[in-house]
Amino acid sequence: MEGLTMRCLVAALLFSPVIAVAQLTGRPVLVEARIPKPPAVLSGSGGNSLIYEIWLTNMEPAPMRWTRLDVTDGSGAALHTLADSALWRDMARPSQGTIAFLDRPRLGNLQRAVVFVHVPLTGPAPRELRHRITVTDSIGTRTLDLRPTMVDAAPAVIGPPLRGGNWLAANGPGNSSGHRRALIPVDGVPAIAQRYAIDYVMVDTGFKTFGGDRLKNESYFAEDADALAVGDGVVSAVKDSIPENVPGATSRAVPITLETVGGNHVILDLGNGRYAFYAHLRPGSITVKKGDRVKRGAVLGKVGNSGNSTEPHLHFHLADYNSPLGAEGIPYVHETLDIVGKCKTLGSGCSAGAPVTRRRLMPLENEIVRFPK
Repeated sequence: MEGLTMRCLVAALLFSPVIAVAQLTGRPVLVEARIPKPPAVLSGSGGNSLIYEIWLTNMEPAPMRWTRLDVTDGSGAALHTLADSALWRDMARPSQGTIAFLDRPRLGNLQRAVVFVHVPLTGPAPRELRHRITVTDSIGTRTLDLRPTMVDAAPAVIGPPLRGGNWLAANGPGNSSGHRRALIPVDGVPAIAQRYAIDYVMVDTGFKTFGGDRLKNESYFAEDADALAVGDGVVSAVKDSIPENVPGATSRAVPITLETVGGNHVILDLGNGRYAFYAHLRPGSITVKKGDRVKRGAVLGKVGNSGNSTEPHLHFHLADYNSPLGAEGIPYVHETLDIVGKCKTLGSGCSAGAPVTRRRLMPLENEIVRFPK
């Protein structure tokens, strides 16, 4: 009966304007806290880490501030803590426009914050995680312990999407990259299809992406490179006939919609709920059709500059559903690749050295890599 009574009281607090919040002492924090996609292991050149998001929605009638996040493993051993400004830096407020940094953690009634969590690992990935959320409201500072969350520790092992190099992993996996934070609702479900996406541009020894006339696609080193099947699979979607853009930050050949954002593209069903997405291909270059079975290494099309693209490059990611953006991005590792160098940003602060061959990892944001030829 006590449990039933508490549930009735909580329901009354949520839906009745009559009962004052302060009348119930020791009550739970009235928030919705969700981890929409299980934490997954990202294996990069600097080691392993866990990547996921936590959504917190305030269901209190009064505002609150999210001030701390503590992450532990299943035994309670501390793994990661974000507090105050460090927490707010990794926080976003979807669909609420530009919000001042200090206002990010302040949530009014039914407002949501999303924290993009990145937990560096110094040992094996834990089987489960536990989370404690700390908020401050009119009652004071209170904590909420979430239910244990299982960890997805088995990324897909795939082949290369391109040959040779040097390929710069622009907007690649990194906790603040544009792809990482692209939470987009499609068909009523918000998701981050591009959580681990990479925009591959080819660079020369001077770290330039083109030579000659920068307004011509053929001047770019990535143009016309073969986009390769990263595994055996079935072609589950094809889009062609979208013209290429003139290279430039705002030049687009067609209006950008959910249908055209990926330009000419191919989705390859690799099985086990894994779909490889290849975007911005050159029109007329796609060599497969929906339903075709292909082998790893098969040419699917040519790199181009179609859709929401500023210059010839290959956008590549893996996701859990047959949709360019209406899916959740999932991690993967390549069997082998060479790490050649790194840039601070696209085209600036670049350095390179002797290639270092690595196995079973994913290129990280702005690393320069070579794939087997």
